[in-house]
Amino acid sequence: MLSNPIKVFIGYDPQETIAYHVLANSIMRQSSKPVQITPLMLKNLPLTRGREVTQSTEFAFSRFLVPWLCNYEGKAIFMDCDMLCRMDIADLFKQTTDYNAQVSVVKHNYTPIDEDKFLGNKQTRYPMKNWSSLMIFNNPKCRVLTPEIVNEASGMYLHQFQWADEIGEIPKAYNHLVGEYKPNPNAKIVHYTLGTPCFKKYQHCEFSKEWYDEKNMVLNYDNYGEYAKPERHAA
Repeated sequence: MLSNPIKVFIGYDPQETIAYHVLANSIMRQSSKPVQITPLMLKNLPLTRGREVTQSTEFAFSRFLVPWLCNYEGKAIFMDCDMLCRMDIADLFKQTTDYNAQVSVVKHNYTPIDEDKFLGNKQTRYPMKNWSSLMIFNNPKCRVLTPEIVNEASGMYLHQFQWADEIGEIPKAYNHLVGEYKPNPNAKIVHYTLGTPCFKKYQHCEFSKEWYDEKNMVLNYDNYGEYAKPERHAA
């Protein structure tokens, strides 16, 4: 009997298309169980609210539609696209020990160092910064997250989890913030929160070589056959 696939939703932004594919490949390549990966593309979603000036990506609010997209059944993972998975995604569910929580996250406690992010986007500072960048939703307990609420609620209400009575905690290694935390060679999931290595400014950041190695796997550089072979990144 086949197990139900692990549902993973990844934030999608046209500026980071390659980042989405690199993350998806890193998840599929290492997973011990079937995975169902869904990009959160705005044109496919019932999200009508305008983009706010503080948003650096298109998926700032669409992430909170995940329980609705799952018909409020089972569990599901949301991940920002600027991440790299270095482990079996099935192991991530084992980190959710609080079964009464609506959602589980890495509870970061830090102040961003840089003033700017990728492509000149301004850095924002607020409580629970980056908590919502990786979430495990306990979907039946998240019925409050309807499309109407996600369209109308404030960013504070959504990203600071005012909709949740209980928030479970995931170890920090599952959302390692590159450039914000000290280097961690044992990080499970890498988060290039300042900018993915596809942007020139961050092409030599921590774990950039692994990101480019994964990108090469996506492009299947070793099996191009008669196709032109782009130059490898010299990281």
